[in-house]
Amino acid sequence: MFEKIFGKKKPVKTPEAQEKPKKTPKKSEKELATERGDPYVAVLGLELDEMDPSQGAFELDWNDKFVANLVRAGYQGKTDADIVDQWFQNVCRHVVMETWEQDQAQQGPSNKRDLGDGYTEVT
Repeated sequence: MFEKIFGKKKPVKTPEAQEKPKKTPKKSEKELATERGDPYVAVLGLELDEMDPSQGAFELDWNDKFVANLVRAGYQGKTDADIVDQWFQNVCRHVVMETWEQDQAQQGPSNKRDLGDGYTEVT
């Protein structure tokens, strides 16, 4: 009888039952760079041997644009990982060489011998 007079009661949504707006996950630096068309590479981690800290490995992450830039620069490999590994090894070599050259420049020549007539032998 009450339904005829007042009508059917509408269900009330509780806050838990209401749909929450979906939060879009925050985009990573890699995703943002990829969307912009920029190359991206980052070191994600470093593992070191506890017994021999000179032994270790880097974990890298990159996007396709970065690999394409490496290929255009002349790097080659069967897989993207091969290409990036070749690049990273090259970077490491340059760091070592630069450090060695700076070290050599600070030490100065080790032996000088006057050969006469304005000539000097440096070893």
